[in-house]
Amino acid sequence: MAKKEFQAESKRLLEMMINSIYSQREVFLRELISNASDAMDKIYYRALTDDSLTFDKDNYFIKVIPNKEERTLTIHDTGIGMTKDELEANLGVIAKSGSLAFKKENEIKDGFDIIGQFGVGFYAAFMVADVVTVISRALGQAEAYKWESEGAEGYTIEPAEKETVGTTIILKLKENTEDESFDEYLEEYRLKAIIKKYSDFIRYPIKMDVTTTKPKSEDDQELEEISEEQTINSMVPIWRKNKNELTKEDYEKFYQEKHYGFDKPLKHLHVSVDGTIRYNAILYIPENMPYDYYSKEFEKGLELYSSGVLIMNKCGDLLPDHFSFVKGLVDSEDLSLNISREMLQQDRQLAFIAKNLAKKIKSALQSMQKDERENYEKFYQAFGRQLKYGVYADFGANKEALQDLIMFYSSKEKKLVTLDEYVSRMPEDQKYIYYATGESKERIEKLPQTEMVLDKGYEMLYFTEDIDEFAIKMLMNYKEKEFKNVSSGDLGIDTDDNDKDSEAKQEENKELFDAMKELLAGKVTAVKVSKRLKTHPVCLSTEGEVTIEMEKILAAMPDNQNIKANKVLEINTNHDVFQSLKEAHANDKEKLALYTNLLYHQALLIEGLPIQDPVEFTNDICKVMV
Repeated sequence: MAKKEFQAESKRLLEMMINSIYSQREVFLRELISNASDAMDKIYYRALTDDSLTFDKDNYFIKVIPNKEERTLTIHDTGIGMTKDELEANLGVIAKSGSLAFKKENEIKDGFDIIGQFGVGFYAAFMVADVVTVISRALGQAEAYKWESEGAEGYTIEPAEKETVGTTIILKLKENTEDESFDEYLEEYRLKAIIKKYSDFIRYPIKMDVTTTKPKSEDDQELEEISEEQTINSMVPIWRKNKNELTKEDYEKFYQEKHYGFDKPLKHLHVSVDGTIRYNAILYIPENMPYDYYSKEFEKGLELYSSGVLIMNKCGDLLPDHFSFVKGLVDSEDLSLNISREMLQQDRQLAFIAKNLAKKIKSALQSMQKDERENYEKFYQAFGRQLKYGVYADFGANKEALQDLIMFYSSKEKKLVTLDEYVSRMPEDQKYIYYATGESKERIEKLPQTEMVLDKGYEMLYFTEDIDEFAIKMLMNYKEKEFKNVSSGDLGIDTDDNDKDSEAKQEENKELFDAMKELLAGKVTAVKVSKRLKTHPVCLSTEGEVTIEMEKILAAMPDNQNIKANKVLEINTNHDVFQSLKEAHANDKEKLALYTNLLYHQALLIEGLPIQDPVEFTNDICKVMV
């Protein structure tokens, strides 16, 4: 039989296919199974329009047969088969798709999908095989034909014997190399894993003889190995089932089967859209944070299927970063894939799906926050930081979408509250949403700066994570109420008598405060009478956008640019310490310097800021004690 050469373009394409188009060799099996599924779909479609044909789904299947002795892997289907001319047309010209032609000829539109529309998937077989043999008998034909090729050099077609309609593909596997073992594609466990991974939801049974261990008889304890035919794939994906037929346990079982996590999901979403772009999705909101969530190794994304065939394990484009914790999958028949079916040619369809999914996720979280508060708080403890990053990221592009999802600990409620809940409780005379920053709730409760706000009976939010204040700075306001750090210079609390008294004392003690400012040159921008302190002698407040907590966070970053807050040293003139300051200013300049440094260092310690010279500080304390 004379060997026919591939067309020059096809030859080059085949060489490229073998070496570069597919990222993983194992996908060859996905491609061959998808083609087999198409072959059976074609019979089903013809049966819809041809009264002489009947379609009994029980008669249609795919069989995978490994043979270790001969080092062959066979994929057999009971599909429509190919005539000699079709073998020539479909397999002799690479990128000539019989499935695509069938679809166009029969004007197949929405509601019926053909998987293999590129005409290149078959040739993925040459990634693992030296010789590929195809024996096919077409529906309605008595003759069968064999197509055989050893790769880019060409192929032969000759008559063959085949009793039933369908196609059998036999792969003569390559010899093992130092870098790669092709024997793995003859192992039952490996073939099962590949089928489950990529083709679990193919519509037809994928069968394989599997070795199992069973007792020789009911009364015999001795075990024997037997080979029995098993269906490897699930066939009907959960996302295509009617939601009314599924229970919470069904979704949880699927979550476990897909290895999305060892926890139970707090909530699931089952999305079915039949519009311009059709897709189904199963999404999960997990309870626990993955151990590598905030590491470089973590990869966000949803599994992406096209007509039940896995295309990508992690499609990051389907999720915004602030919802990167969501697990699950999307299946669509309308994606524009490239020839390897591993990447998308266009991102418009993906962007459309992603936008809709983001809305669904936000809606689900809001529903959980309202109706399942305990679950939402569990979720928020694990992933609240990510939502706050979302508010801050991209210059606040998503802040309005996320502002109702974020929560903070409340001084009044002693639990997490939303911004909406805070604002709804604000007294009429309260101008701002007040917050305090610190390493923990316990430390914040001891801050001197909180005294005035709490004395007025105002609620305060506790910011204990490094991202909190940055997110709020980006948010700027909520329902026209601005945020105010309790350490800010002006708290916006009207106390006319107190204001007049403070102004008078500031002017009266101007020389003292100027002297203290000079002693602390470069460390503070001013020394002032405090309006906020009740029992504490001293505290630091800030002027400008950079707060003390932000200074600490920026200082801890690798690219520390030495950004400093404009600090103001506030003195409580009603505290006994103030009298000591006045006396020192009048009588002992050295003692004034000693007291000033002690008060400044005390204020630094309260804020959790480092003291530049701890030895000097301890010596100053000793001087006071002597």
